[in-house]
Amino acid sequence: MTVSITDVARAAGVSASTVSRALRGRQGVSDEVRAQITVVAAQLGYTASRSASSLASGRTSTIGVVVPFVGRWFFGTVLDAAENVFGAAGYDVLLYNLGSPEARTRFFTQMPARKRVDAVLSLLVHDEDEADALRSLGVPLATFWTAPRPGFTVVGIDDRAGAQSAVRHLVNLGHRRIGMIGGTSGPLHWTTPVARRQGYLDVLADAGIPHDPALEADGGYTVGGGERAMTELLAVPRPPTAVFAQSDEMAMGALRALRLHRMKAPDDISLIGLDDHELAEVLGLTTIAQPVAGQGAEAARLLLRQLQEPDAAPPGHVQVPTRLILRDTTAPPHPRGPQ
Repeated sequence: MTVSITDVARAAGVSASTVSRALRGRQGVSDEVRAQITVVAAQLGYTASRSASSLASGRTSTIGVVVPFVGRWFFGTVLDAAENVFGAAGYDVLLYNLGSPEARTRFFTQMPARKRVDAVLSLLVHDEDEADALRSLGVPLATFWTAPRPGFTVVGIDDRAGAQSAVRHLVNLGHRRIGMIGGTSGPLHWTTPVARRQGYLDVLADAGIPHDPALEADGGYTVGGGERAMTELLAVPRPPTAVFAQSDEMAMGALRALRLHRMKAPDDISLIGLDDHELAEVLGLTTIAQPVAGQGAEAARLLLRQLQEPDAAPPGHVQVPTRLILRDTTAPPHPRGPQ
């Protein structure tokens, strides 16, 4: 037989409403009574109905997570870390994968998350219309960005500063001909490539190094794109002595291109990435580390705090630091190479 909340209340000697409050962690129940009800419910094998609980509380116990590219390492790592935090707190995750402009337009036009989630964690970079659409849901919101955004808890690194650290490291080693493998923002409003390119240009200007557009190549933030971009850079009349790849995945592709050309980093060309991908240490890749999983977990914790303390002020902007990780792929320029 199915055990009902009334059965638990009768066995514990309390009302059904008290059982409901106790098992949902609500106030108005003493610790002693809550413990007694928990034991009785376990003994009887009672499991609260998710749908009934949602009707009573107005909560769905579900967090919406919106991602642009669920198959890419950064977004997958953030999602995994956030989902672990949500799961430990008893929340399910409803995933919206918006990997195309069409899917994105459909989501923000129809807003399928309305009344289905208690909060939204978005890994997108929104234009203002999209941000307004999410605010209209009336639930706590978190996103990844480099600056504060009204109505959102924001977690993220300073992409421009991270790129500056990478290129400055190459300049300090003595490199003057520094290439960059980057990407474009495209139709999904992705600002990371723009900010990281600006950091590259900042350091070149500070060091008095003329910017050479021929030393920039689009790697599309993929391993294959990084390989193609490095091949392109090696083909210019005066190739770079060092390259900054805006992501470790592109740097991995760049390493493969060097290997195919019977070249090595840093003997023939220095290479630095940004992210500290889980394979970066295996490959000996010098990089700028950002705590990718840590950002996902922190954003999830901040969302849960807003659900638990709805009257508290939203956390606002949380900037996560980056740091240089010295490994094996950067060194001063070889005397025989162009500088």
